[in-house]
This record gives sequence, structure tokens and C-alpha cells, in this order.
Amino acid sequence: MFMNPLRITAVSYLNTFPFVYGIQQSGFLKNFRLDLEIPSLCAENLKNETTDISLVPAGAIPELKQYHFISGYCIGAVGPVQTVLLLSRVPLEKITQVHLDFDSRTSVRLVKLLAANYWGISPVWKNLAAGEASHTFSVESMVAIGDKTFSLRPYFPYIYDLAEEWVRFTDLPFVFAVWLSREKLPDNILNPFCRALTYGVDHKRECIEFFREKLPPCGDCLEYLEKNISYPFDERKRQGLKLFLSYLGNSRDT
Repeated sequence: MFMNPLRITAVSYLNTFPFVYGIQQSGFLKNFRLDLEIPSLCAENLKNETTDISLVPAGAIPELKQYHFISGYCIGAVGPVQTVLLLSRVPLEKITQVHLDFDSRTSVRLVKLLAANYWGISPVWKNLAAGEASHTFSVESMVAIGDKTFSLRPYFPYIYDLAEEWVRFTDLPFVFAVWLSREKLPDNILNPFCRALTYGVDHKRECIEFFREKLPPCGDCLEYLEKNISYPFDERKRQGLKLFLSYLGNSRDT
């Protein structure tokens, strides 16, 4: 059973602002509660049944016992994504240890996959505590995601974009997060929800203006949303997600 109001959890990053804008401002969706969380908590909320719909990181999908894909949209990339990075003080082949951002299981699993299967390196992995990545500047290398990457970039001379590296490795797009529900959505919920997402994706410029006081120091935020984030959950992205999940030991059909 879905709660009244409908509970929705989304990611609290710039790349999700178009979805948030559509949900909040389109008028298509009525009687809902929207919570914004870091990616790892989006998955936990769905797993713990404290939300009905969530934008779930791809790396957390194997942890869910029951879920339904509910939208033709995702957070994806077909090239450099700019906000999921391996930041380093040394070249890739000289990396000996990597500190890992607490906020995302997907980036952690992706960087380990690339290290083992593409780069051919075996660093020591060290977990950062919640919130620690935002002010970690002196480590040899670290994985960081989200809006914090815009301010972290100047401290590291070597920057490896994990989406770009995945595309080079697989020749497929990468999917960072997908919309999932715990139960199959009835049409009277699914259709307005999908229309709200479409509205947000189609009105990125208005979205940027609406959230102008909350924007991170990203330079041209509209260009980032239009060029670095790819929202359609199309067939090639489904193939990319399926391949990623197969690396994680979960080949469930998407």
C-alpha cells in the first residue's frame, strides 16, 4: 500500500534539481512529500520502507529485495559527468591508496571495478566518514561525488572522471541512479509522476533560475545539466546498467 501523502525520496545534488523542480512546480503531482538525501540514504529509505518512490543509486540495487523500475528517466552520463571523480596527487599508475566518499556506494563500486578490470591497479581502500570528503584535501587520492567536487578539484592535479573511464572501458553509458518503487505503481500515480519528471527535464533553464540561491560553484550550471548529465533511461543505458550490475553479481533484467 502507498502512503497518503505519497512519499518520494530524491538526491540532494544539482544533477537532480530538474526532477525536484518538476515534482514541486509542474502541478502534475498532488499530495506528496519529497525528501532530499545523499544517494546512500535514498536506497536505505526504500529498503526500510520509509519511502514509496526513490531515486536509487545503481550500486545499491543488489541490496533491494523488491523493486520496480518506474520511469523513463535516470541520472546517467554518456561521457564525462564532472561530479563523480577520482582525485589524485599522483598519476593513476602510481596510486597506492584511495579514500572513499561516504555518500555513494555506486562510485565506490565503480572505482573498484575500474581499478581491477581496466586500470590494473590494486590500491588500499580507506572509507571516509559521513561529511568528511567535503574537507579532505591532503590525502594521496580520493573518490568524491556530487556538488562538493566543484570545490575539491583545485586541490588535486590529477582528475579521473569515472563516467568517462567507464565509457572508455565498455563503450556504454553509465547509469548512476534510477527511479524505483517498492510496489508497482497504479496509473493514477505513475502517469502524473512521469509527467512531472518530463516537465522538469524539459525546463532546465527555469529550474536553474528557481534554485539560483542553492547552486554550487559549478560555473555554468545549465551547461552541466545539459551536457554532462543524460536523463533518458534509454536502451543503451539499460545495457550499461545491466553490465554494471553483472559485475556486481546481479544480472537481474532491467
